[in-house]
Amino acid sequence: MTRSFERRFRFSGLLTPAFTLLLAGALFAAPAPLADPDRVFRESNELARRGDLPKAIDGFHALADAGFASASLYWNWSQAARALGRHGEALWALLQAREMEADDPAIAREMERTRAALNLDPAELSPEPLAALRRFGRRFFLDLVAAALIVASLGFHGLRLLTRRSRLDALAWIVFVLGVMAAAIPVVGSFARPTGVVLRRNAPLLDSASPSAEAIGALREGEVVPILDRSRDYVRIQDSSGARGWAHADDVRGF
Repeated sequence: MTRSFERRFRFSGLLTPAFTLLLAGALFAAPAPLADPDRVFRESNELARRGDLPKAIDGFHALADAGFASASLYWNWSQAARALGRHGEALWALLQAREMEADDPAIAREMERTRAALNLDPAELSPEPLAALRRFGRRFFLDLVAAALIVASLGFHGLRLLTRRSRLDALAWIVFVLGVMAAAIPVVGSFARPTGVVLRRNAPLLDSASPSAEAIGALREGEVVPILDRSRDYVRIQDSSGARGWAHADDVRGF
């Protein structure tokens, strides 16, 4: 699995002095952009091949943070994490890859393999039912399909007015209804709650979002949990048993 990375945005034009100062402050506050994402990706893969897995993961992490994520990046990330024995992180990376390429059979097979290694039930990988609609809509580009159908419906209506053929009126309404149905799937899927993956074994479930919080339970590595709220470096989650509490963001990573 390979994919090239491209820069998407360039700034041009004259800036007012005030805006220039604001932009400079933002640039100093933000991490430095990657000079050559393709090179970083190749070097990270080479590090993984040579066995320097932590540095390889650092490279993949930097690319994802800089906005150069792809299914191939997360696939390689999952392989490196799995080789280190970090199965929860490997599962998280595979779930990220599935969000980008839901129909890739290799990702599905590797997820099943990782799920078995973590001793998770298959249903535990999808605690948010609406997320399946979101992936389905993305897989079949239903937003674009819906837009095309609605535009076609308008065209049929216009043609009906020009030709005065009553059959075109019925066809226009049929196409319009199909467009609305296609649009409904990604719209409903967009209401899916964010989810996260527990990255390490026995990560504590806390009673509050605070460094002095007390543990009220322990989380299983690889468990996929809904994220109910966020507070600074903590996320509020609900585990598979129904218990709710807070976890540190280093222990539960969203996707």
